[in-house]
Amino acid sequence: MKILVTGGSGFIGSAVVRQAIARGNEVINLDALTYAACQENVASVADNPRYHFVHADVRDRAKLDEVFREYAPDVVMHLAAESHVDRSIDGPSDFIETNITGTFNMLEAARGYWIDAGKPESFRFHHISTDEVYGSLGEEGLFTETTAYDPRSPYSASKASADHLVRAWHETYGLPVVITNCSNNYGPYHFPEKLVPVVIINALSGKPIPIYGKGDNVRDWLFVEDHADALLLVVQEGKIGRSYNIGGENERTNLELVRTLLTILDEVRPKADGSYLDQIEFVADRPGHDQRYAIDPRRIRDELGWRPSVTVEEGLERTVRWYLDNEDWWQALLDRKGVGERLGTKA
Repeated sequence: MKILVTGGSGFIGSAVVRQAIARGNEVINLDALTYAACQENVASVADNPRYHFVHADVRDRAKLDEVFREYAPDVVMHLAAESHVDRSIDGPSDFIETNITGTFNMLEAARGYWIDAGKPESFRFHHISTDEVYGSLGEEGLFTETTAYDPRSPYSASKASADHLVRAWHETYGLPVVITNCSNNYGPYHFPEKLVPVVIINALSGKPIPIYGKGDNVRDWLFVEDHADALLLVVQEGKIGRSYNIGGENERTNLELVRTLLTILDEVRPKADGSYLDQIEFVADRPGHDQRYAIDPRRIRDELGWRPSVTVEEGLERTVRWYLDNEDWWQALLDRKGVGERLGTKA
C-alpha cells in the first residue's frame, strides 16, 4: 500500500511512518517542517527505498495537487496540524490556517485526484483528530462517536471544524473518508512542550515541574505506538464514512501522571539529594482548561478488534528510558521558539 502521510515528521505522524515502513508499505511523508517537526523522528527509515519525503505545506494547494499527481497514493493519512492548546490561546490564526484551511486543501486535492483516477474503491482519506472536539466531561461518562461536539479552545474548535469538513466532503461529494478521534498521546519523540516531556526534562534539569491548577484534570493516556497501530488498522479496514474513537483506557489525573513519572525517574536515575517529587510546583491554571476527557473505545474494539497493548505504567517507563537514552534529540529542540516558556496566558 502506498500511503501519503501529512505531518509525518511530527510526533504521531512519525510513529505512523516508522510502523508503516516496517510493515512493508510505501510512504510519502509530506511535512512543512514547522517548529514541532523533526527529521530525526524518521531517521531510522530515511534511507529506505520505500520512503519519500516532500517538503510542503498543506496550505499550498498547488503543491498538494503536484504531490498527488507524482506519487498517486492508495490512501491518505492526514495528521498535519497545529496541536498545542497553549499556543492556540496565544496565537489562534496558525490553527485556523493549518487545521481548517489546510484540511480543506487536502480534501480538495484528494477529491480531484480520486475523480481523475476513476474513483477507485480502495482509496481512503483518513482524517486524524482529537477527543478534545467533544469538550469536557464530568466525573462520570465517556466520549462516544455520537457525543455532541463542544470544543472549548481555539485548537479544539479548529479540529472540530476540520472534522465537519471531512464529513461534508463525504456526504456531498462521496469522497471515501474515515475519521479517528484519539485521547492524549505520549511516548518517544514527543516534542518538549507537552506535559510528559516537560516533566522529564524539567526534572533532569533541576527546574520546577509546573502543575496547572490543582492537577485534578483527568486525561485518558494512549501510548503513541499503540495509536499508530490503530491508525494503520483503521485506514485499511475502517468502514467508509465511519468515525472511530481511539483511547488508551488509562485514565489518570495530571498529578497522578506526574507523580508516576517522577517515581520512575527516582528509580532509574536517582537524584543525589531528595526526590524529583520535591520539584513539583502548582501554577495558575490554563484558561478554559477542560476538566476530564475519557474515551469509549468499544466501536474500534468490536468492529476492528483493536485494543491498546501498553499500560500507562509500562508506557511511561519506556518513555522515561527513551528520554534518558536520547538526550541529544531533545537538547537540540530546547532552543526552538516557545519551548520552556509558559504559554497560553494571553487570555
